[in-house]
Amino acid sequence: MGKPKIYIDGKEGTTGLQIYDRLEKRADLDLLLIDEEKRKDPEERKKYLNGADLVFLCLPDVAAREAVSMVENPGVRIIDASTAHRTAPGWIYGFPELSGKQREAVKQAGRVANPGCHATGFIAAVYPLTAMGILEEGAALTCFSLTGYSGGGKKMIAEYEDPARDVRLDSPRIYGLNLKHKHLPEMKAVCGLKTDPIFCPVVSDYYKGMATTTALFSCQTGGLGAEQVREKLAAWYEGQKLVTVAPFGAGGPMLAGNEMAGKDSLVLYVNGREDQIIITALFDNLGKGASGAAVQNMNLMLGFEETAGVE
Repeated sequence: MGKPKIYIDGKEGTTGLQIYDRLEKRADLDLLLIDEEKRKDPEERKKYLNGADLVFLCLPDVAAREAVSMVENPGVRIIDASTAHRTAPGWIYGFPELSGKQREAVKQAGRVANPGCHATGFIAAVYPLTAMGILEEGAALTCFSLTGYSGGGKKMIAEYEDPARDVRLDSPRIYGLNLKHKHLPEMKAVCGLKTDPIFCPVVSDYYKGMATTTALFSCQTGGLGAEQVREKLAAWYEGQKLVTVAPFGAGGPMLAGNEMAGKDSLVLYVNGREDQIIITALFDNLGKGASGAAVQNMNLMLGFEETAGVE
């Protein structure tokens, strides 16, 4: 069998470029590159979409759905980095660390929805607790998530890197004030929650890196305090290569949002006391929060070592 043929539809975007950077040096893949002048030509795109063994979709939601409709070859497997299919029937949620069953589902899948960046941090902390019955499905949760500006794509990157930029960009900015952030459906569905968490994202003046923090009271965790919750999470993720749990209280007196910039792994930090708990997921919004996770999923789907080509 020859090398798998890989096509990135939307290679020019932030996520697509990051995936390309991770794949271009690999000798075990055949990376298909569309002519720059024809990348928006429907017939040319269709040819590449149907000629690959695996396709990454790094597109806006509407364009991602259109691209899926253009795939007629039943042998083509798809990883969609957009929001379009994260809770859609027939698509596997691409977070293999959630369970052995989830990992096997990703390996066998023809259609994988790559998780959202903020959602990755929330789900990494909350899913094990709901799966173990520590958190009830009716739990009312609050989460705030700090991200670097690269998460906003090319337009936001240009705004932050403009020498004549608005002075308000010098400080962290809270957004999603209508509490209807696009990641909420997957956060709720994957974790088996009955209600949306109150989710508050914050963008700050650094390029990449994310700190997603979920706050809990021990009355929500069956009386478990912070150290006990940390032990439960550590046991859940034991043996995982790209998701780990730090020792209790690790990280010093402060956690930096850019601590994991440039890496494709995620570390959970649990802090607090007997009756109040905070769980912070530190990771790169372009790594485990986007492109790194997409390459990890591709590796599993194609039978490669899970961490091949990731940091």
